[in-house]
Amino acid sequence: MSNFFNAIASVGKMATDDYVGFTFFVGCMAMMAAAAFFFLSMNQFDRKWRVSILVSGLITFIAAVHYWYMRDYWAANAESPTFFRYVDWVLTVPLMCVEFYLILKVAGAKKSLMWQMIFLSVVMLVTGYAGEAIHTTGSGPALWGLISGIAYFAIVYIIWFGEAKKLAENAGGAVLKAHKTLCWFVLVGWAIYPLGYMAGTEGWYSGVANLGLNMDVIYNIGDAINKIGFGLVVYGAAVAAQSTADA
Repeated sequence: MSNFFNAIASVGKMATDDYVGFTFFVGCMAMMAAAAFFFLSMNQFDRKWRVSILVSGLITFIAAVHYWYMRDYWAANAESPTFFRYVDWVLTVPLMCVEFYLILKVAGAKKSLMWQMIFLSVVMLVTGYAGEAIHTTGSGPALWGLISGIAYFAIVYIIWFGEAKKLAENAGGAVLKAHKTLCWFVLVGWAIYPLGYMAGTEGWYSGVANLGLNMDVIYNIGDAINKIGFGLVVYGAAVAAQSTADA
């Protein structure tokens, strides 16, 4: 255990041909730049949208900090920083669910919707970590992965067909457009996470890892696209709503 913390404390040196470490570094810089952009643009919006932009900044800032540590862990150990990645996700994914609630408040969204989505996202991540890092043998990965997948598809149902969709349709305009785009991020963008889980755990599905693709690279690129993209969609909705209000 002491060796583990010593490795984290020391800044690992990244080899020039380490493309995995490079994606950790670029992901960190991209999300730090996005966080600065969102924080600095907050004051141009009214109070209704300011909190949404703040949350977008928090998501990317938290991710940037974790990517800095993950990059160093990878450089020092040459192994996937699973623990740090899940800590990042358990903080940022619920915040991404909060974004749905914030943009739907104009249509009367209740806090119960927010807490329901937060709960499902935490279940999805905690059970995913259990299957990938704790119960890694026998039927453990499949069982915990199943529970994680059920929670994921419950979120998909809520935003695509359930209460969140009805609220977005009632709001219309920029809110409806933003909601639809965020739904696609969850359905398509978040799909890399269960695929990575299946590739990284034992079972018949572990053959996916033999495709020659490093799942950390896919995770890193997917994280940057999902988290920065989420924020940019919210930012675009805020700009559109502000332009309509000023017209």
